[in-house]
Amino acid sequence: MGRWRPPAAGSTALITREGHDRLKAELDDLWRVRRPEVVKALAAAAAEGDRSENAEYTYRKKQLGEIDRRVRYLSKRLEALRVVDAAPSDRDAVFFGAEVTLENIDDGERVLYRIVGPDETDARQGWISIDAPLARAMLKKRVDDEFDATLPGGIVHYAIVGIRYID
Repeated sequence: MGRWRPPAAGSTALITREGHDRLKAELDDLWRVRRPEVVKALAAAAAEGDRSENAEYTYRKKQLGEIDRRVRYLSKRLEALRVVDAAPSDRDAVFFGAEVTLENIDDGERVLYRIVGPDETDARQGWISIDAPLARAMLKKRVDDEFDATLPGGIVHYAIVGIRYID
């Protein structure tokens, strides 16, 4: 039996303008600031002599590899992404970029989520990926619509209380 695995599902190539600007800033910082610093430190560590027992040299090589890997990923990903910076024509339904206030039908708890691209999710801010099960369940729903979302903790029943788009 081989090690074959089915390919991973591709993530949606959508991103908000703010998310795109953040990724570009990260790429710029990595390429223009952090990488030159690490290269300079690597050269200094290499000049110290025997590289096989030089922990600083080994650490800097690993750090440079991580930076280069992230630079490659960001360069390719930024080319593939499509920036969505306009609200949809139907602002009364849930689509990409919407801030949605949900009420848990079972306990009455209210939560606020913003549907963003997979590259800009942030649980602390309530930003969820458009690929997330909760976001998929609420797409195209309107205020007062009820829906069920299958989450890792089980099925949750929600009602949409509010929808807002940031201009």
